[in-house]
Amino acid sequence: MAFEIPEQTYSGKIGETTVGTGSGAVTLGGQTSYPFHLFEGDMPHPPRIAMEVWDYDPSEEWPEAAVAPFKDVISSPEAWAKKCVDEYGADIIVLQLKSTDPNGMDRSAEEAAEVTKKVVEAVDVPVVLWGTANNQKDEEVLKKISEVCEGKNLALGPVEEGNHKGVGASALGYGHTVVASSPIDVNLAKQLNILLGNLGVQSNKIIVDPTTGGLGYGMEYSYSVMERIMMAALTQEDDKLQIPMITNLGNEIWKCKEAGLPLSEMPTLGDPEKRAILMECVGAVCYLLSGSSVLILRHPESVRLTRSFIDLLSNGGSASDIEAISKRLALEEGDLTAISPAPNLDFGAAEAPEPEKKAAKPKAEAKPAPAPKKEKKAEAKPEPKAAPPKDPVDVAAENLGIDLEALLKKRGASREDIRHTAEKHGLSIEDVLKKLGG
Repeated sequence: MAFEIPEQTYSGKIGETTVGTGSGAVTLGGQTSYPFHLFEGDMPHPPRIAMEVWDYDPSEEWPEAAVAPFKDVISSPEAWAKKCVDEYGADIIVLQLKSTDPNGMDRSAEEAAEVTKKVVEAVDVPVVLWGTANNQKDEEVLKKISEVCEGKNLALGPVEEGNHKGVGASALGYGHTVVASSPIDVNLAKQLNILLGNLGVQSNKIIVDPTTGGLGYGMEYSYSVMERIMMAALTQEDDKLQIPMITNLGNEIWKCKEAGLPLSEMPTLGDPEKRAILMECVGAVCYLLSGSSVLILRHPESVRLTRSFIDLLSNGGSASDIEAISKRLALEEGDLTAISPAPNLDFGAAEAPEPEKKAAKPKAEAKPAPAPKKEKKAEAKPEPKAAPPKDPVDVAAENLGIDLEALLKKRGASREDIRHTAEKHGLSIEDVLKKLGG
């Protein structure tokens, strides 16, 4: 009997949201089953990969591995964005408005709008704007960008409860999409979508950002919330959650200390460049399987490997056909032997085998015992003391036929010196004696 995969019945469907305009527009969502469960439903729009671009040069803040692919364009956001699209195949550009942070460079809304306009004009793919999560400043900046880039259907985020009215109204007025951001909670994500709906923002103009964690506990928590959002949308027909999701992954992964630690400080984690890329890839796979429709990544090798994963799950194939990570920096390898503890090979003296027991002679027939005679009591003799175990050095010398006392006198050494040398260098006592004798 052939095995049949049990199928889940879904009564809901993820809605579709389009960002960008014209031939470069990208449609997200539309799936009718859990992520990549193509045997149960449809996934008309596979997950898309966005690459992040910062609005200033972050070379001094980023690890060398992250700077290397963009070294020639990292000081120009528009050239950086163009390289991400033309050379690395980004489906979407995410402009991180880090310089507008009031606790940092605190650039004005006008400066941010000017940079945004240059980036939008440089590429033919959709652009997502990502503020600093300072509600007041983000509202000021995103409203100005909405006005300057009217009709471009940008995605404005993160929009939170504290600034949803101002940014939501601006998005409605100038024809943009909203990235609704909530702090890792299903109910708060739903509540914010309801608030935006009450304002007049339609669900097909919203992308949900449930908040992204890095690897470890943060990722596990974010994953479970996204999974529950998908379950509510597809099996409980909750139309307030039937909206595509986006994850700001690259920003979280590359700020982990493990992504930037040099090999000298963490030799057991391997080559720093490969380490950070693989961290980003592992996070990408996790968020794809939790239901993300857009992954924001940083390194082009992460983009390539993640895209191959999407293709394999969608169309089949063998992962062995995927090329290994292509490095830009010199390979760094730690000497794990040098930092590993020396083995302790001193197992003590070998125990002598027990003597074989002789077969007992058959007992003769019992004779009547003669009358007991009175004898003088024998004085109790002390039992002989057991001979102490031989020193392993003496045993080894005997096995090798070496006059140990003469050798020790000649070398000015002791038995303790020989044992210590053998233990320190991981040698046998016989090897040490041979070297001393030689």
